[in-house]
Amino acid sequence: MTSPELLPDHRLELTTVVANNTMNRERGLTGVNGYARELGLDPVAHLLARSAAPRWLDLCSGEGLALRQAAGRLPDAARLTGVDLVGPMMRAPLPPTVELITASVTTWTPGPPYDLITCVHGLHYVGDRLGVLTRAAGRLRPGGLLVAHLDPASIRWADGGPAGRFVLAALRDQGFAYNARHHRLTLTGPRTVSLPLRYIGADPAAGPNYTGQPAVAAHYDRET
Repeated sequence: MTSPELLPDHRLELTTVVANNTMNRERGLTGVNGYARELGLDPVAHLLARSAAPRWLDLCSGEGLALRQAAGRLPDAARLTGVDLVGPMMRAPLPPTVELITASVTTWTPGPPYDLITCVHGLHYVGDRLGVLTRAAGRLRPGGLLVAHLDPASIRWADGGPAGRFVLAALRDQGFAYNARHHRLTLTGPRTVSLPLRYIGADPAAGPNYTGQPAVAAHYDRET
């Protein structure tokens, strides 16, 4: 098996498959491809049941449409934060409860703990996606929920061999649950997550994943 050329995240984020990704840019809160359907829950209902001042962090948020739409249904004390590599292109003013940050999710440091952390099909374009999940798990309020789409087939060993089964077992050992039908990874936290893996780089030429869109393969070594 020929080993692919692997890029560090700062170079990966300059590639076309990552920097110009449009999958999430116009995804709203509801509808056929909305957040409620993709996440298997109504984010607003979840937040309202959690706190009078709920906090939602959406990673790879695109234009932040779901956050904008949720803001009108949540109390003024809510805080909704979106983080995206490209950032919003819309000129419409943001609701006062919404903050959209242009940054890499692999290096951005989350703020105070959240009631809900989501990443809708965003990890497909992230290099060290396990690192992102590890940090997010520790930034939940007690009983808070993390929901993210994960494609195990796009997680590989250094030589390109499949590592998905090993990774899912390691994640389950740390308290995550995985719905294979919907490719959804969930965790109730907060948790300190430790995975026996070391990120070594990503392959932006991996080709389409289960969504039919070009995606990124993340490569790891076992820690010794």
